[in-house]
Amino acid sequence: MGSDVFDRLVALLNDAKAKFRVIEHEAEGKSEAISAIRGNRPDQAAKAMVLDVRGGGGGRRHVLAILPGNRKLDFNAVATLFEARKCGFASPDTAQELTGCVMGAVPPFALNPDLAVVVEEDLLANETLFFNAGRLDRSMELDTRDWIAAAQPRIARIAARG
Repeated sequence: MGSDVFDRLVALLNDAKAKFRVIEHEAEGKSEAISAIRGNRPDQAAKAMVLDVRGGGGGRRHVLAILPGNRKLDFNAVATLFEARKCGFASPDTAQELTGCVMGAVPPFALNPDLAVVVEEDLLANETLFFNAGRLDRSMELDTRDWIAAAQPRIARIAARG
């Protein structure tokens, strides 16, 4: 399952002429542990979470929220951004169905048109981003500008403060 996502990511980034490198490592899905293995700061890690946003004017939809690896999500900020009443994590089965990945391996790209992408603006202060690339044993380092061009995220303040 994850190999297909990894191959699609490599093809997408090659087509975009993006500057990236693949990092092979032991299987790991936890942000702090994988940052230590890859040798990046936790705030350089692009942590991707599938959310279920519903109610209000937007109906029900799914959102891929991207945060620095050392930050927590502000669910109310995401709900407000998408004009919804409620925001929570999508079920693991739904997340896996939408992303083609097991939890912890989800890259910061919506390869499924049913996912809207939103990123915490603080993450974009980094020159490069690190993230799991559809598999627990593969990561990528990618130029942040190339990620923005390829992922076309909505940029907002979605991380909890303090």
